[in-house]
Amino acid sequence: MTLEIRDISKRVGADVHVHETSLTLLPGHFNVLLGATNAGKTTLMKLMAGLDRPTSGQVLIDTVDVTQQSTQERQISFVHQFFVNYPHLSVYDNIASPLRIAKMSSSEIDRRVREAAELMKLTPMLTRRPQELSGGQQQRTALARAIVKESKVVFLDEPLANLDYKLREELRAELPQLFADRGAVVVYATSEPAEALMLGGYTAALHEGRVAQFGDTSDVYRRPVNLTTAQVFSDPPLNTAAITKKGTKCQLNAEVSWEMTGPQAALDDGDYTLAIRPHHVSAMPVAGAVAISGKIQVTELSGSESVAHFTVGQGSWVSQSDGVHPYQVDESHTFYMDVSKCFFFAADGRLVA
Repeated sequence: MTLEIRDISKRVGADVHVHETSLTLLPGHFNVLLGATNAGKTTLMKLMAGLDRPTSGQVLIDTVDVTQQSTQERQISFVHQFFVNYPHLSVYDNIASPLRIAKMSSSEIDRRVREAAELMKLTPMLTRRPQELSGGQQQRTALARAIVKESKVVFLDEPLANLDYKLREELRAELPQLFADRGAVVVYATSEPAEALMLGGYTAALHEGRVAQFGDTSDVYRRPVNLTTAQVFSDPPLNTAAITKKGTKCQLNAEVSWEMTGPQAALDDGDYTLAIRPHHVSAMPVAGAVAISGKIQVTELSGSESVAHFTVGQGSWVSQSDGVHPYQVDESHTFYMDVSKCFFFAADGRLVA
């Protein structure tokens, strides 16, 4: 089973929603579309599913061109971020609905519904209506309907976005197992880098309707081929600054410079963009780190981590550190940058070290 798009694009008037894109998606793992709001994730997913017509290009399922086929003909399932269930039907009948449309036998419908309900922990709720369920149970019902259909391709458009934290974490851990052995190509859209990492598989980093990079999720995260991908795959936002390299010396500003080592030291002399993720900018001294000071702009606590936004030259950086740190807005504070974790990008955005 494969899902392939060839030179797919979508234009509405003068606006380009998706630039020409080619991808081949396989079963056995999640295929994640990662990007901020309006990056093109949902549009691309709808083009794949047949919910929207492309301006150009082809969609192929198992090498068969399905571009002109309806959504029903493509044998796909689509789960939205909002709970889409039939309010007048029981959980059992909601799950069974696509099988009845397919005119399966009553015995086969019952077998599949009960199997899917067991997988999604919905067996005690089969006689209830959607309004009698929690948000998590309603989304489980929608997922069960996608599973029971045994589709060739399953599209999950930010399916956990409207759930509370605990339910989100539970389902996020369960989803890869639920679809692991079903033979379907699974396409999952998210705006959260942490979610992409947890789901694993392969990830396409999207920005302004373009796929900046596609590959093994851990490789895309650890080795972004360009600055755009590194920015898409960073939350809190990636810290960037213009630097100048001369010899083995790296100069960030008048106060901050250091001696470069390893592949960084081998770069040609010149100007580059330095980028570093916030969790490599610590509130406490770290061996080999370079001190960088700035004025605190905003502080926040995120679980057991402290996040501080602070000035660096004319810009703003973010530090994300374990523990609770008593930052005060407008005070000067020294942070510590692990320069071994820095990325260096050329003027055209390519990763060079």
